Amino acid sequence: QVQLVESGGGLVQAGGSLRLSCAASGRTFSSYVMGWFRQAPGKEREFVAAINWSGDSVYYVNSVNGRFTISRDNAKNTVYLQMNSLKPEDTAVYYCNAVITGARILPRFDSWGQGTQVTVSS
Repeated sequence: QVQLVESGGGLVQAGGSLRLSCAASGRTFSSYVMGWFRQAPGKEREFVAAINWSGDSVYYVNSVNGRFTISRDNAKNTVYLQMNSLKPEDTAVYYCNAVITGARILPRFDSWGQGTQVTVSS
């Protein structure tokens, strides 16, 4: 069974930084494209960033491009999201999952971790 455990969230002021981690267990993720998603209150979960298995290809939504950096350590089955220049609109619960790439980037697995709360104050 796939297990995803996100951590690293917190409360920061606008302009601050956080580094999120996602530890995967239950199967080897080194061959998967991995991604981060977020869900703000009252909104649907949305895709944020993705990284291929080798880490040399990344993709971001426009709203975080240039501020967020996704990376991975396959030896540790862990994916990271470095978030800089945070804005109040980045406030959300952040989740990770393997992704399916195509016309849209969709989560691969139905099961999700508990997520990690990121709150950015103005």
